[in-house]
Amino acid sequence: MERYVENARKMLFNWKGNSYSFGFDVLSKVGELAGQYGKKALLIVADLEEAWTAGIQKSVSDSLKEKGVAYEAVTGARPNAPREDVYRLALHVARSRPDVIICVGGGSTIDAAKAANVLSTYSPADAQNSLAVSAAMASTVDPYFGVGNVSKVKNQTNQPLLPLVAVQTAASSGAHLTKYSNITDLVTGQKKLIVDEAIVPQAAVFDYGVTLDSPLELTLDGGLDGIAHAWEVFMGATGQPYYTKMKEVARACLRLIVSGLPKVKTDARDRQARLCLGLGTDLGGYSIMLGGTSGPHLGSFSLIDVLSHGRACAILNPYYTVLFAPRIQDQLTVFAEILKEGGFVKARTEGKKGRALAMLVARGMIQFSKSLGFPATLAEAGVSKAHLKQMIQAAKDPQLKMKLQNMPTPMEAERGDVDRLMKPTLEAAFTGNLDLIPQE
Repeated sequence: MERYVENARKMLFNWKGNSYSFGFDVLSKVGELAGQYGKKALLIVADLEEAWTAGIQKSVSDSLKEKGVAYEAVTGARPNAPREDVYRLALHVARSRPDVIICVGGGSTIDAAKAANVLSTYSPADAQNSLAVSAAMASTVDPYFGVGNVSKVKNQTNQPLLPLVAVQTAASSGAHLTKYSNITDLVTGQKKLIVDEAIVPQAAVFDYGVTLDSPLELTLDGGLDGIAHAWEVFMGATGQPYYTKMKEVARACLRLIVSGLPKVKTDARDRQARLCLGLGTDLGGYSIMLGGTSGPHLGSFSLIDVLSHGRACAILNPYYTVLFAPRIQDQLTVFAEILKEGGFVKARTEGKKGRALAMLVARGMIQFSKSLGFPATLAEAGVSKAHLKQMIQAAKDPQLKMKLQNMPTPMEAERGDVDRLMKPTLEAAFTGNLDLIPQE
């Protein structure tokens, strides 16, 4: 495993260079990174003044003071980054006028900070003029959902966003490294996505040591999210110019997480396993900068009231794996080997191909989830038929179209692909019957 760890370190450094400090005992780097952008910071902290964040916040504060960076601390976002929290944080940014924003937390707080940075930088008039939306919509976060809309406003106004330093506290989303901001409408129960290079944090820190005392459920969910990032992008990389790089990243990510999660479940303070999860989920973040996630992530956006994100993706991915079988034979061979090494595939993999190989991998993924104590079907997880309808409806939303386009065989809602292919696949995930999945 040591060579896989070292390979992962090299990949991350080659990608991010000195703008990213990761590993153990690196929280002291926050002040140095933030100090490059000014001496006045807004510090956004998840669960400010809660016991679990106290040590993290003190280390960050000490680092800022040492580098002469003054700061004001405010509370971060709730789980799933509700849009109301984005508006609140945007007001704090506008009011405090910092040189740099520092966000400390998991994916929700980092995603909310990214979106708040956008709303505090650009006025409704900027959004209205640059994106050709109504005045009513321009006063909300909605115009920025989709791909590249922040950059359109940035280029039109010639106004850059504030520098953002992201301090990650959970091995999960990779939000500290990426161009994604997931924001939730709690009224409709639907999550939407801003995808834009303009919102990538200028610098990031992830001290894997802060995860040693993380709740086990959070750790398991986060690891599954990392797997979903690598596997969905890897599946969709067929025929893409980045396929070779994505194969390297996915192989390392999947092997590290499949190895690390069971060990953490046995011993939550296993430092080597925590290292594997930190590196693995960071590589999941790398994955979603090479390509995009697809159906499982899209489905998870409609399940926030019943399932954590990682768990939702873990349930859905095996079923999409079977759907995509004809287009992902090389990917299936890679994952089958890793699942077999972990003991989650017992059958012979040699000579398997086509849908049979996909079935073998899907059952291995399901066995992996079950070994962690997670449900294998949507029905077992408490998902209702109404949720299935919402998932189908969300798949037809133009602002989420990128998820359909990221599939190994891109779907088009206009030609009926969602009803013809996605609907029976979701019904299979609901019942656990892999035979319901259509053959393209």
